[in-house]
Amino acid sequence: MTHVFRRQIGHEPPVASHGDGVFIVAKDGRRYLDASGGAAVSCLGHSDQSVIAAIRDQLDSIPFAHTGFFTTDAAEKLCTRLAEAAPGDLNRVYLLSGGSEATEAALKLARQYYLEKGEPDRAHFIARHQSYHGNTVGALSIGGNMARRAPYQPILKDWSHVSPCFAYRGQHVGESDEAYTDRLADELDREIERIGSGRVAGFLAEPVVGASLGAAPAVAGYFKKIRAVLDRHGVLMILDEVMCGMGRVGTLYACEQEGVVPDILTCAKGLGAGYQPIGAMIVSEALYQTIAEGSGAFQHGHTYMGHPAAAACALAVNRRLVDDGLVAGVHAKGAYLENRLTERLGNSPHIGDIRGRGLFLGIELVKDRETKSPFDPKSKLNARIREEALRRDMICYPGGGTVDGTAGDHVLLAPPYIISEVEMDEIAGRLGDAIEAAIEAVGGAAS
Repeated sequence: MTHVFRRQIGHEPPVASHGDGVFIVAKDGRRYLDASGGAAVSCLGHSDQSVIAAIRDQLDSIPFAHTGFFTTDAAEKLCTRLAEAAPGDLNRVYLLSGGSEATEAALKLARQYYLEKGEPDRAHFIARHQSYHGNTVGALSIGGNMARRAPYQPILKDWSHVSPCFAYRGQHVGESDEAYTDRLADELDREIERIGSGRVAGFLAEPVVGASLGAAPAVAGYFKKIRAVLDRHGVLMILDEVMCGMGRVGTLYACEQEGVVPDILTCAKGLGAGYQPIGAMIVSEALYQTIAEGSGAFQHGHTYMGHPAAAACALAVNRRLVDDGLVAGVHAKGAYLENRLTERLGNSPHIGDIRGRGLFLGIELVKDRETKSPFDPKSKLNARIREEALRRDMICYPGGGTVDGTAGDHVLLAPPYIISEVEMDEIAGRLGDAIEAAIEAVGGAAS
């Protein structure tokens, strides 16, 4: 009998014993190849001694100091590194304990910003369908992941949602990238006008959509057009880099590849690489100064924000990512893994799309490749793939509802940046076998 309230009641997961590079070793000795970094978290694998030593040193110094009374060297140094590397005037860092907290902070800061600017009517937010920004009530409200929202709909705020930039399913046959991105920008413009230009506070989006769409990158030029629409209406751009940031797509900040600078950026997951729970909200200097010169205080906070051990952890992680060149190697490794996945799965009649950036890759499954029709959601194909992968001692991150929140299956891959070519070969082989076995189990042709 266990007293642990598990995510899946009745399911007895293996007991993790220790980490060894890109592997998690279970108590029974089985070695699980972590092809998804858990949930795009473990960018350094599971046994980085420099990060572990930094945490230990901080605990020997001071384990906790409430930010209402103290700061610490670890927090100061971490925020300096994050701000100095951030694009544009993203210059102020607010440390939190995870991605959902970062989303909550961003929404509340945007609201307070407009209050202090003397625009109290700006209290509405817009996000995109098939987005995911966290699991707290506020973050779930702004997100567009319908399956995760459904049980809690009566207690969620009803924000607006517009179409995602999802070329595989959203771009019309024969439609140019220019025309497609113009259409999406026009849709956002019309939605702001419908709500009332002076009532919208912010627009929230993931540069590369993770959990809901399986590493779907934006079409080139999309975010520049979105930025222009937002600027025209005086609306804040909030970019969610919780999954795709911290080097996951090949640059420390994903928005660097889009040529835009948001007003607020959120990050987590790879920030602490799983060694400690930590997230951050990074804010433009202009926004910060509005608060500083107004009330002088952000009306928000959490007990464990700026936790010294978490900050020391993230500082050590950042040094590994940047100073040791791990982010610089992500593009090449991502290209290698994508090629291996294409070689193994590209000819399958049930692989609709292999997509992503860097070491953030997605595979979308379809029942019919020509029509792009999905498998019946009742078959639970994505769950079957997860179980088949675990049988082959591999961790991946499958998801459902890819098409419309209910139908559609994808697999998300986000391996550690330290992964070798041999290990990427193993991912392609094991995942290919797992997908084929799962498809065969639901009555589809394996190849």
